[in-house]
Amino acid sequence: MSFSTALAHHFLPETILALGVLALILIGAWRGTRAFGLVNELAAGLLGLAILALFFGQTSEASLFEGAFVDDAFARFVKVLTLVGSLVTVLMSRDYLQRAKLGNFEFPVLVVLSTIGMLLLVSADNLIALYLGIELMSLALYVAAAFDRDDARASEAGLKYFVLGALSSGMLLYGASLLYGFSGTISFDGIAKAITGAPPLGVIFGLVFVLAGLAFKMSAAPFHMWTPDVYEGAPTPVTAFFASAPKMAAVAITTRIVFTAFPGIVGQWQQIVIFLAIASMLLGSFAAIGQTSIKRLMAYSSIGHMGFALVGLAAGNEAGVRGVAIYLAIYLVMTLGAFAAILQMRVEGRPVEKISDLSGLSRNNGTAAFFLAMLMFSLAGVPPLAGFFAKYYVLLAAVDAGLYPLAIIGVLASAISAFYYLRVVKVIYFDEPAPAFDQSPLSLRAVLAVSTVFLLGFWLYPAPVVEAATAAAKSLF
Repeated sequence: MSFSTALAHHFLPETILALGVLALILIGAWRGTRAFGLVNELAAGLLGLAILALFFGQTSEASLFEGAFVDDAFARFVKVLTLVGSLVTVLMSRDYLQRAKLGNFEFPVLVVLSTIGMLLLVSADNLIALYLGIELMSLALYVAAAFDRDDARASEAGLKYFVLGALSSGMLLYGASLLYGFSGTISFDGIAKAITGAPPLGVIFGLVFVLAGLAFKMSAAPFHMWTPDVYEGAPTPVTAFFASAPKMAAVAITTRIVFTAFPGIVGQWQQIVIFLAIASMLLGSFAAIGQTSIKRLMAYSSIGHMGFALVGLAAGNEAGVRGVAIYLAIYLVMTLGAFAAILQMRVEGRPVEKISDLSGLSRNNGTAAFFLAMLMFSLAGVPPLAGFFAKYYVLLAAVDAGLYPLAIIGVLASAISAFYYLRVVKVIYFDEPAPAFDQSPLSLRAVLAVSTVFLLGFWLYPAPVVEAATAAAKSLF
């Protein structure tokens, strides 16, 4: 296969989005304030086309751009999840942004730009590609966080995310420079070949800084400081985006770099990942208990779920990577469904965000109440919903790897976190009814229904997700 042919087959989703976003910017500049609806629909079309390119494109593995970009089953699996997260965010955001008079064409453009960075990040196979991908993703996210310029909370959220994001990027870049200095190469494979036996202290420092920078992007404790404030302050569609697609890319590149660049020092990076996993699970379990805002609750929930995903990574084997892949897929569905429900929380045209606003939802809208209750049960890991199987696969991998204390802490953290998820269900079904929500758009109701059906039916037919995750894990080994 020639280079141009390989580029067309293996770089097609990124090419579609890169060319498409240029067209979106031109259309937005041409039509001005009237461009939002058209640009939003075209952005959704581009993301959908990129998903089709992954499903029906080349399935063989390839390395492009002098080894900077790799296309394998693991990358394609995570790219599908990332694109689904971005696509659903664009579809869910239209009504909210128009009602809030934020219907500028820039938001879908920012989503597509950030998604390009995520796709490059997932396929990064050297340190420079890693940094370029993470910065392209992050620069668009900084702007999106402060998208509502007239809202002080959104501006504060954007500033916090920018300052802390810049700090994390600096840490990652410093760690990458240490790794290059001690290995003499930027390639992940080259680093793996250069680091044999007992690693020098500088390599350990470099590894710590790189993992710290990536932990910030996935909001793993103790690098989670930005998460609750940004989730609460940013417009809800932006929060939904932050909670879904970027986390897929961050966990994926963390998985790739530890297994590809550091296969010979599993014991060293395993300790770091175990610490991040335990800290995230415990913080997510305890800190969410006292929250009154549903968006802050989802922020701490996402921190906890990233901890569970890292449990699979800490196992350090193929079963662990398979567990991580399955966890990401199920977490994405649960998160998008939950934010579809949150976006429907609107009373007399005004969005509401308190958990108490859900009071008596079962008597005002029984269908929505049932769907949201099932989402909460799944997030808590109650069988036979999909959330239970997500935790089952990562904890099983930890047990198989002999990490019994980690698995026990995971089970205890899951039991603690069930308290605040079940509290939401109690508010929905047993509290006195609050004012009924306004009629929600079809797109939100569809996302809520489809995600709930997936979570309810996963145990009946898990094969497609499990088989795809298994193939993705094998490609890293």
